[in-house]
Amino acid sequence: MSSVWNNRISVSLFGEAHSNVIGVTINNLPAGEYIDAEEIEKFMSRINRRKENMDFLRQESTTPHIISGIYNERTTGAPLCALIQNNVSETDDFASLGRLARPGHADYTGAVRYKGFNDVRDGGHFSERLTVPLCFAGAVCGQILERRGIYTGSHIAQIHTVKDNPFDYVNLKRDHIISMREKEFPVINDRKGWLMVRNIVNAHQEGDSLGGVVECASINVPAGIGSPVFNGLESTIAQLAFSIPCVTGIEFGAGFRASRMTGSENNDEFYVDEHGHVLTETNNHGGILGGISSGMPIVFRVSFKPDPSVSKPQKTVDLHTMTRETFSLDDCEACTVMRAVPCVESVANIALLSHMIDYPNFC
Repeated sequence: MSSVWNNRISVSLFGEAHSNVIGVTINNLPAGEYIDAEEIEKFMSRINRRKENMDFLRQESTTPHIISGIYNERTTGAPLCALIQNNVSETDDFASLGRLARPGHADYTGAVRYKGFNDVRDGGHFSERLTVPLCFAGAVCGQILERRGIYTGSHIAQIHTVKDNPFDYVNLKRDHIISMREKEFPVINDRKGWLMVRNIVNAHQEGDSLGGVVECASINVPAGIGSPVFNGLESTIAQLAFSIPCVTGIEFGAGFRASRMTGSENNDEFYVDEHGHVLTETNNHGGILGGISSGMPIVFRVSFKPDPSVSKPQKTVDLHTMTRETFSLDDCEACTVMRAVPCVESVANIALLSHMIDYPNFC
C-alpha cells in the first residue's frame, strides 16, 4: 500500500484500525529540534474534542509512545518513530464485512485492489484511525515551524448548510489562530457553532450523518517557499489533504468563487508596507502564486463528505454470492468534521516544513 509520502521529509504510516498498534515514522527531520511531548499530546487530543451533548461520538486513544528519533527532548536526525495503542475489543464482530460492501466505504475497491486479503475490520488501513499518527507527524512539524514564527490553525467553516464566519485573509493574527485551538467546538461565531451542533445531534437521532468544510490558515510564511508546476506549495498541501478519509475537495483563497469574478476583481494589488515588505491589499490568491508563497496568509478550505457509517438500512452486494442485500450498522458517526480540524492543520504543517527545509538559513 502507498502509505509512504516522500518530499524532502518522509512520512510513513503503518497499522490498521484493529491491529494492536498504529504508528508513524518520520525521516529527514532536522537534528537538534526541541520537541515538547506534552504539547504533542495536547494537539492530538483535539481529535476527541466534543460538546457535552455529543457523547455519541467515538473516543479514540491518541497517546503517542515515541520509540526512536528523540533523545533529551531533541531530534537526533535518525528516523522519528511513534506508536499509538489501539483499543481493540475481542467481542467486535466483523464477520459480515468480508462479504458485504458497505455503501460509501472502500470495502469493495479495497477487495478488488488487494484480492480480498485486506483487513476489513472497521476499514483496516483505509480507516480514519490512521489520521491519529498523521496528527503526530503534523504536531512535530508544527513545533519546528512555530519556533520560526510560522503558525497554522483551523476552524469548522461549515457543517451541512450552516456556515461559520471566514478567516480574515489579509489581517489574520497569531492570537486568532491560537484561540481556535483552545475552543471545545472550533468556530469563530459561537451561535453558528450551536446551530451546527444541533444539526449533528438531529442527524444522529435519525441514524444519518453530515459533512462539512474545514478552513485552514498559516501565517508568517515568508515569500518564496515552493516551486512551480509539479512541486507547487498548493500541490503538496492538496496531495496530503486527500490522505484524510472523506475529503472530497480543496480550494485556496477565493477558490471556486474566483471563477465568477473578472480578472481585475480577482487580482490582488501589490503595495509596500512601512517595514519594506511587499504585500497585497486583498488575498484572493490564498497566499500562493505560481506554486510559491507570496508572504500573505496561506488560506485553504477542505470539504468532507458525510461519514458513510450510518445506521439507516441501505442496499449493497454480497461479494461472495453476488446477490443484493440490505446492510445497516448499529450506530452512526453523525459527523467527523470536528476531529478533522487538527488533521487539516497537520497536513499543512507537513507540507510547509517539507518546503521550508530548502529555505536559506532555515536549519
